[in-house]
Amino acid sequence: MPPRLELSGINKAYPGVIANDNISFSVQPGEIHAVLGENGAGKSTLMKIIYGAISADSGEIRCDGKLIKEHGPAVSRGLGIEMVYQHFALFESISVVENIALSMPDRMNLPALSAEVRTISKKYGLPIDPNALVLSLSMGERQRVEIVRCLLRNPKLLILDEPTSVLTPQAVQILFETLRQLAQEGCSILYISHKLDEVRTLCHTATVLRGGHVTGRVDPSAASASKLARLMVGHELEEVSRPATQKSKKPLFEVRELRLAAANAMDTALQNLNMEVFGGEIVGIAGVAGNGQNELAAAMSGETVNSDPDAILLESRPVAHLDAGQRRDLGFGFIPEERLGRGAIPPYPLSENALLTAHRQGMTTLGFTKRHRAKDFAAQVIRRFRVKANGPDSIASGLSGGNLQKFIVGREIHLSPKVLLVSQPTWGVDVGAAAYIRQTLIDLSRSGKAVIVISEEVEELFEVCDRLYVMSDGKLSQSIDRKTANIEDIGLLMTSGAEYDYRETNIA
Repeated sequence: MPPRLELSGINKAYPGVIANDNISFSVQPGEIHAVLGENGAGKSTLMKIIYGAISADSGEIRCDGKLIKEHGPAVSRGLGIEMVYQHFALFESISVVENIALSMPDRMNLPALSAEVRTISKKYGLPIDPNALVLSLSMGERQRVEIVRCLLRNPKLLILDEPTSVLTPQAVQILFETLRQLAQEGCSILYISHKLDEVRTLCHTATVLRGGHVTGRVDPSAASASKLARLMVGHELEEVSRPATQKSKKPLFEVRELRLAAANAMDTALQNLNMEVFGGEIVGIAGVAGNGQNELAAAMSGETVNSDPDAILLESRPVAHLDAGQRRDLGFGFIPEERLGRGAIPPYPLSENALLTAHRQGMTTLGFTKRHRAKDFAAQVIRRFRVKANGPDSIASGLSGGNLQKFIVGREIHLSPKVLLVSQPTWGVDVGAAAYIRQTLIDLSRSGKAVIVISEEVEELFEVCDRLYVMSDGKLSQSIDRKTANIEDIGLLMTSGAEYDYRETNIA
């Protein structure tokens, strides 16, 4: 049989950047083929070329041996090529099933499609409510929508960009079983991930990109994670260091009997939450998407205010009634999970994105902006946090995901917050940038600050956190010492909530 997909001499250049340089490889029917590389290595550009979202400058693409001449997403779907983007392509103001219906070839029969969505999502362990509005969904739930949308069309070639970034360990295993089943049925899978252990477990072949070039083709099951990382970044990665710390005598941040009614039917009510975070430590919050993490983040950051001031304390001061700006004035920093649109404004330069939260650093006078100070601040962040950008005038949308995240994290840390809340700090970020961001958060905590990390990547929480809480159905577990728990137990606590008690298991 001819290859399911064959690329020959694919080239794509933008002003000042060569995204893809003479890339050639093939994918066989039923093969799970990984494409690895740092942020900015050219992976996303190449996937968009395969899917037809953008055109290559030169080169050829063949599907099942036939040359694709006229290309576009509609042509790809007709050929059985489906793609789940890293940044999702969903309309927020309509429901899940309406979003899915827009990509289906048949006439809209929403009740029948809703039933099919429920069946497929249950079968593959990716539960979603077809009637939910997309704007009410977390990032993890939106990812499930995209995956189910593709599975409904019985793809021949499925392109997945970071599909497990917001799944529990148990859900990852279910997804892997699904992908292996699809591969056995003849579906080819292009798998883009920065989780090298996953690639080694799942994939048959890996093509490695660096700087737009193919730098290696390996059998990932026969290669170590360090070898794959070295091929990706061109050097050995520094290991994350966790120096000893001494916690502050009193908590810097406290949540006391926090209650919050659901704003609408799609939200999760918060029920008597209690948490404390000391200076010198990182506290993690684990949970499956949709269990109240977004609502808790909004309550802690000040995006949602509470009528009971004592529900949240910052340095023993009641702040639950204060808005986000007032809490920032008192030393509370916040990094949202959505880089584009909330963490940064895509069409604006980095200097103006610095103003979003750093305007408190003497960058405005009587309503006028001191742009030279904003540029100086952005330049300091770029240097200090090793952001790959052409200076403060670089447009945010022109940076790779990892470099934009490093800038956002750097911007908030450069402001020296007393307490920093970070949601999904390394979502969709390559191994090199992820290691740097995690080390940066650890270093901040070891300087005496309090750090709170909300993440659906349990492995990440175990790498950076000193203590953990697990969120399930709007409730928080008791504090869990990272040293006395394991990833599997936390994953079960995420999915079973109060029905599972990790302390009853033999984990010592």
